[in-house]
Amino acid sequence: MRIVSVIVPCRHERDHIEAFCRSVAAQIVPEGWSLEVLIADGQSQDGTRERLAAWCQSDPRFAMLDNPGRIVSCGLNRCIERARGEFIVRLDVHTVYAPDYIAQCLATWQATGADNVGGPWRAEGVAGPQGTVQRAIAAAFQSRWVAGGALSRDLAYEGEVDTVYLGAWPRQTFERFGGFDETLVRNQDDEHNLRIHQGGGRVWQSASIRSTYFPRASTADVFRQYRQYGYWKPFVMKKHGQAAAWRHLIPGLFVGVLNLLLVLLFVLSLWASWGIEPGAVTQDAVARAVWVVLALCAAQALLYVGAVGAVCLLIARQQGMDLLPHLPRVIAAYHFGYGLGSIRGWFDALLRGRPDPAFGRLTR
Repeated sequence: MRIVSVIVPCRHERDHIEAFCRSVAAQIVPEGWSLEVLIADGQSQDGTRERLAAWCQSDPRFAMLDNPGRIVSCGLNRCIERARGEFIVRLDVHTVYAPDYIAQCLATWQATGADNVGGPWRAEGVAGPQGTVQRAIAAAFQSRWVAGGALSRDLAYEGEVDTVYLGAWPRQTFERFGGFDETLVRNQDDEHNLRIHQGGGRVWQSASIRSTYFPRASTADVFRQYRQYGYWKPFVMKKHGQAAAWRHLIPGLFVGVLNLLLVLLFVLSLWASWGIEPGAVTQDAVARAVWVVLALCAAQALLYVGAVGAVCLLIARQQGMDLLPHLPRVIAAYHFGYGLGSIRGWFDALLRGRPDPAFGRLTR
């Protein structure tokens, strides 16, 4: 009997862990395969461990592991070290899976021989008025105009990609490319996929591998989440000397240019208001410079507001006009969270040479 190992990092998931375990237990695996499920708990203190331990006692296919590192990359590595399967599938507690999810992962790997396979990243919000903000967050998440054209958000795409949602690997992938980087709190999957590509491997996405992800339910949570994503991306780029995709640079550049213009506008305004003439520069030249910088700031802001407005209308027409009031701040939370996080990440990666522990705490 061949074994497929499911690996799951979790922490503080008391309200979700039992439903997740039921969904995994109901997975249909192909004939000749058996299932083992390894769940690495990051020292939860909310009752998760007790509920998970009770489940593991009732189903011998499940086992709970300790993850003293508490973050995702550490939990994944502890599971991989313990896994007995020749094929390894990563799952997430906040995602709902089609009954044949694992079977389709196996079939895609056997058909393509890829080093990592997975399905598209499909996001949904809960139905009803109480879920309107979450549905707006999910709709923006799925939009190619918000995600920068990421193929992992394209539900119909089939083929090679730079990264894939969650991932499923033959054991040989980890023997060849190593495990997950435990210095990374976020983006550990992107970094691992970049390592696969640089080593001549392939990452493959199949639309037949179906799952549904439930995102954060407030714009403040999305902002914090994407600020953390943006923060850790420069550490991945520094490690490998390249970006996994150019879209990862755009939010930081946009926010950085806007901040630079605002700082320049502030300095020039001080010169103009105090009557200071720096060197041979006349007061009239300073005043003209103020207007030029002000015009550049206004142009960038207007272009962004106009583009976001158009995207909001496009998404709302497709997903429901009740989302329209929420979409502008949701999209801004994605972009400015990621952009501000990237700027801080570049500062710490290049100048401080080490990450700030404040960005080491997972947000959910």
